[in-house]
Amino acid sequence: MNWEFWAFLGAVGIISLSGVMMPGPVMVAAIAKGSENKHAGLWIALGHLMIEIPLIALIAMGFYYVLTDNWVQGIIGVGGGALLLYMGIQMIRMREEKEVVEKAFPGHPILAGIITTVGNPYFILWWATIGATLIIGALEFGWIGIVAFVIVHETCDVLWDWFLSYSVHRSKDLWTDKSHAIIFGVCGAVLVVFGIYFMMAFWV
Repeated sequence: MNWEFWAFLGAVGIISLSGVMMPGPVMVAAIAKGSENKHAGLWIALGHLMIEIPLIALIAMGFYYVLTDNWVQGIIGVGGGALLLYMGIQMIRMREEKEVVEKAFPGHPILAGIITTVGNPYFILWWATIGATLIIGALEFGWIGIVAFVIVHETCDVLWDWFLSYSVHRSKDLWTDKSHAIIFGVCGAVLVVFGIYFMMAFWV
């Protein structure tokens, strides 16, 4: 492959990391589930890519225009925002209780990754705009470009989410009851803010 291919993958890595490291629902799930399982971020990332990879394939086949439809974005925004709002309220209400994670994110971390991905309307918007542009660029190198793009992007997701859950788990012994309540209260507030914002942004 020529230098343009490697330069493109470098740009994919930088852009992907800038998106992955932004605060959002998946990050909150990695922090919350990480308090129980140091490898939760790996499983959350797996749930995330179970939604993401089929979406990348659809965009590569030319279906990204559907994601730019105002009604589609509006429905996703209200539905996803309502889900995030519910999870955020659960976390705030249960912030002082040890079972707060299970109440807000029930089930396996993979399920948490799927729920927080589907419930994040800007995940769809990102792929309909920035992501679609990167995929179009990858297609210039053929299907090897798409495969390499997926590997680089998903590696960024996995490493960041895994790092978050591992770091949280390693430090949880230092938490007091007060810090526990603060951490989960803040995580819940983040989900509430995102939920309200997503529900309003696509219709106001």
